[in-house]
Amino acid sequence: MLQVKNICFRYKKQAVLENISFHVKAGDHVSIIGESGSGKSTLLKLLYGTYDLDEGHIFWNDSEILGPKHNLIIGPEFMKYVAQEFDLMPFITVSENIGAFLSNFFPEEKQERINELLDVVELNPFAKTKVKELSGGQKQRVALARAIAKQPEIILLDEPFSHIDNFKKQSLRRSLFKYLKEKNITCIVATHDKDDVLSFSDHMIVLHNTEVLANNTPKHLYDNPKNKLIASFFGEFNEINGEIVYANQLKTVDKSELKAIVKQSYYKGYFYLIEADLNGEIVFFEHGTQLKKGKTVFLNQA
Repeated sequence: MLQVKNICFRYKKQAVLENISFHVKAGDHVSIIGESGSGKSTLLKLLYGTYDLDEGHIFWNDSEILGPKHNLIIGPEFMKYVAQEFDLMPFITVSENIGAFLSNFFPEEKQERINELLDVVELNPFAKTKVKELSGGQKQRVALARAIAKQPEIILLDEPFSHIDNFKKQSLRRSLFKYLKEKNITCIVATHDKDDVLSFSDHMIVLHNTEVLANNTPKHLYDNPKNKLIASFFGEFNEINGEIVYANQLKTVDKSELKAIVKQSYYKGYFYLIEADLNGEIVFFEHGTQLKKGKTVFLNQA
């Protein structure tokens, strides 16, 4: 189990994180979300021992994770961290990068392991390609594979799919998180993209103003958003009579107290996102067809 106990961290005199506490069970997947500058990446670096804590403690089981004041080499052996800047060896192949830290005493087992990981990150066609010839997204996938090569107990991922195009991103997420679950590898992901984690997280931690604003399951946070910040992570929303209502929860009806005038229709594939004026306030709702600008509609919460 990972235990984070009342940790605080400051850059010079600027507080970044204050009194942060949470725990993560072995094998669980947790996502850290929040606005840019909320401390997501800093928290991952503290968990990895990149920085020294100002206050508090971090434990993985009985081992305390300490910073550079206590360790010549940062990062405990049982943990891997994949940063947004991947530290790869550009002049050797994808396979050689993935297997760089695997033992050479058992070459057949090593090659089997490399092949398994090439499958996980969907890079089999590039096994013999030198890393310097890859795109940014392909390099990110190499970094992910290399991080899990020695099957760590816990892995920290900072925006792990940020360089990967949508064509590959969907299947890669499923493949990676399925693999980590099967191997019981604890995973903590810092991201701003709900699609990276919503379907795969056991818990979500929301950082705001240096503190933990919320810590619960994705479903609970979606169903019970404390405020606009949490609601915004899940998509378009409105505040109507003091209540947060997602765009997909508003439907057109024959008559209601919510009378709105259509301003714009945005095509979203299988639906249109409709922007409308409700008593001088802008609201958004989803509709199966495009609505004409100026049309009067009545809305109700589904």
